[in-house]
Amino acid sequence: MTVTTGSTRAGEAHVDRVRVRSRRRPALVLGGALLALVAAVLAGIWVGAFPLPPGAVVLTLVDRVATALGGGHVSGGLDATGTAVLLQLRLPRVLLAVLVGAGLAVSGAAFQGVFRNPLADPYLLGAAAGAGLGATLVIAYSPAQEIGPFGIVPLAAFAGALVGVGCALALGTAAGGSQSATLLLAGIAVASFLAAGQTLVQQQNTEDLREVYGWLLGQLGRSQWSDVGMVLPYLGAAVVVLLLCGRALDVLAVGDDEASSLGVHPGRVRLLVILAASLATASAVAVSGLIGFVGLVVPHIARRLIGSSYHLVLPASLLIGGAFLVLCDLVARVVLSPAELPIGVVTAFIGAPFFAGLLWVGARRR
Repeated sequence: MTVTTGSTRAGEAHVDRVRVRSRRRPALVLGGALLALVAAVLAGIWVGAFPLPPGAVVLTLVDRVATALGGGHVSGGLDATGTAVLLQLRLPRVLLAVLVGAGLAVSGAAFQGVFRNPLADPYLLGAAAGAGLGATLVIAYSPAQEIGPFGIVPLAAFAGALVGVGCALALGTAAGGSQSATLLLAGIAVASFLAAGQTLVQQQNTEDLREVYGWLLGQLGRSQWSDVGMVLPYLGAAVVVLLLCGRALDVLAVGDDEASSLGVHPGRVRLLVILAASLATASAVAVSGLIGFVGLVVPHIARRLIGSSYHLVLPASLLIGGAFLVLCDLVARVVLSPAELPIGVVTAFIGAPFFAGLLWVGARRR
């Protein structure tokens, strides 16, 4: 015989309310987000210091695909210079911007859901500080610049981000389990310690400060196909896990006790989401540096468009985040052409006022 408690009924009612509120034409919103991503990618490919004619770009890509499949040659594409710009510079940069933006946005949405905190961002558990320390160490001390096809700075940043998150999780678990508040405090402690270590290294190697700060402000200008290949498997696996955990995050929103009564193990779900979101963040940071506000602002945009259910917020954040960062990178490339702005500066200029507006609107509604 099954006994339904009051908290169980309340939890089920809350989940049902979340589902009802989230039925705001989700197919239309997700379709619009996908179209926005496609439009942003096309704009990112066509526009730049060296403009590429849209029709010639399409013909060049069709020619490459046809050649790879054993078909005939398609004429009317770009010349040799334009083809080199498209395939070696523009296309890997745009694709990497999509991956990084999508990874940061979906990680931010997942952290906001698992910690039930709308101000949570992907760098919450020490990923940024760990990546910064790893990158700073190899910039300052490493005699080599590459390991095989991969740059050593991205590899060090990836390893540092994983170490930072691992230390935060270990400290949080030792201090009191997987409770949200404990993990948050552990993340703050670990991030402060790693940031102090990074500052120490920088002070001892002042000749490398410019390169370090350039990485810390975010950059996609050196994007290569090897960077896309490096980030894609880790980010892809992490995103799949996060999307599958969307409904579990909806259940966690009712509280741990109610979630347990509904058959969800809060500790396991929280740990799985944190690990997947941290892996996505680490892979994104490794190839782009520290880019702020994407994981903080984009999930708020997604919630306003599609509702509060995380099984919809997560895919919407994925698409919107990719489009957002491609457009920010486009601005970074053209606003001071032929020079470039660090992309982190552009996201801060756009994200900070937008987020301030969200806070102001929320305060007026209360």
